[in-house]
Amino acid sequence: MARKRDQIKMSEPELGAFLASERVVSVSTNGRDGWPHVMALWYVMRDGEPWIYTYAASQKVRNLERDDRATLMIETGNEYQELRGVMLKTHAEIHRELDEVAPVAEELFAKYQGGTEVDAATRDALRAQAAKRVAIRFRVSETTSWDHSKLGGTY
Repeated sequence: MARKRDQIKMSEPELGAFLASERVVSVSTNGRDGWPHVMALWYVMRDGEPWIYTYAASQKVRNLERDDRATLMIETGNEYQELRGVMLKTHAEIHRELDEVAPVAEELFAKYQGGTEVDAATRDALRAQAAKRVAIRFRVSETTSWDHSKLGGTY
């Protein structure tokens, strides 16, 4: 008999669809004081990896400059049988160049505005904001997923 963990694991297509459709990722970095620092952020998937956009001077960036390891969690569901999620162990890569940061800002804008095209005025505004921000690519080293709906109501 298969273990419960194996029964609820998402397939690669399910995982890809889940990561593309969800809206918020919880990013946990290692704080200087040893405590985890967890923040909920918007994200986009690029070539199978999550990317975020944040202020360059933020605590999470300072933490990642010291230690590039981060654990990410994306989850959904209210009742136990609805719970679905992914935990990603990652190594962060901080991008500071405006020509690398601005496109991530545009992708985030489009995703969270319902697929809206980015017009020239919006592109200029996002580029101006991007000057104080970084884009962070999370290179995934380990993935754990769960989809409790696969248990068919049995636990």
